[in-house]
Amino acid sequence: MPIFERFLTLWVGLCIIAGIALGELAPGLFSVFASLEYANVNLVVAVLIWAMVYPMMVAVDFASLSRVTEQPRGLLITLVVNWLIKPFTMAFLGVIFFKHVFAGLIPPADADSYIAGLILLGAAPCTAMVFVWSQLTRGDPNYTLVQVSVNDVIMVFAYAPIVALLLGVTGIPVPWDTLVLSVALYVVVPLGAGVLTRRHLLRRGGEQAVGELTARVKPFSVIGLLATVVLLFGFQGQVILAQPLVIALIAVPLLIQSYGIFALAYAAAWGLRVPFRVAAPCAMIGTSNFFELAVAVAISLYGLNSGAALATVVGVLVEVPVMLSLVAFANRTRGWFDTRSAETERTSPQR
Repeated sequence: MPIFERFLTLWVGLCIIAGIALGELAPGLFSVFASLEYANVNLVVAVLIWAMVYPMMVAVDFASLSRVTEQPRGLLITLVVNWLIKPFTMAFLGVIFFKHVFAGLIPPADADSYIAGLILLGAAPCTAMVFVWSQLTRGDPNYTLVQVSVNDVIMVFAYAPIVALLLGVTGIPVPWDTLVLSVALYVVVPLGAGVLTRRHLLRRGGEQAVGELTARVKPFSVIGLLATVVLLFGFQGQVILAQPLVIALIAVPLLIQSYGIFALAYAAAWGLRVPFRVAAPCAMIGTSNFFELAVAVAISLYGLNSGAALATVVGVLVEVPVMLSLVAFANRTRGWFDTRSAETERTSPQR
């Protein structure tokens, strides 16, 4: 795992500090950034989000969809957890904590905003970092590619309706036009660009050309993420300095959700005798989030200085240490699956 990704939480933390400091020292600069907006889309953030998302989309291989039946039980767990369980449990936890447990600590309007951010996170399964988690657990790379490709196809059609449903159920107004525009801008457009780029590269140099391009543009993805964090916390600085407890409050439901979803998917994989090399990534993808999309949509729907945007960025801060702890747990428990699914391992076509 590259050192920059291994210590992503540290870099995010440093960018949070830098953003808050710059917001205090140069408020006029952040006002200029905020004014660069069209149709509720901040143009500066849009460029940064595309820099984050595009490299991931180039790596998606839709030809792998032809292999979806090779490990149907693992894929079934992935789809059920990602689309039928995870978004709804995240919304439930958000309401429980911010409407009840933490009700006396934050204003009601802020509670709605934080819940909205959690919903945006919960409805976006991981697209890129799951390849890292899969590699660290020696997961099946072909299966990981299949599950990411299937999730991206579903996300195009399901993300906006699920988010709208959950926002409506929790009593938060649904700006449908902005939501649909956000999904088009941050999922459909980069996915289409990635598909076209991949096809062009495959014709010219095959998979090696694809790998070379993604390696070259990948640093821009991390830079885009960190620059977005600086911007967000530059706008949120005064709120955070006045209420430092907010970060910890947002992290609580995120931590419960992450460990709970992993436990559910991992236990289901063990019970269904899914081989470890498939079980580990299928549990990881449900636990991790496509936080780049969640950040972008939160900014488009609610603004750069909203509680929803803040909640999605806290998701970035929480995710990396949580996922590394789960990688360590999965590697320690590999023997559970080696014993339980020995016969499946011997007959698997991916062996």
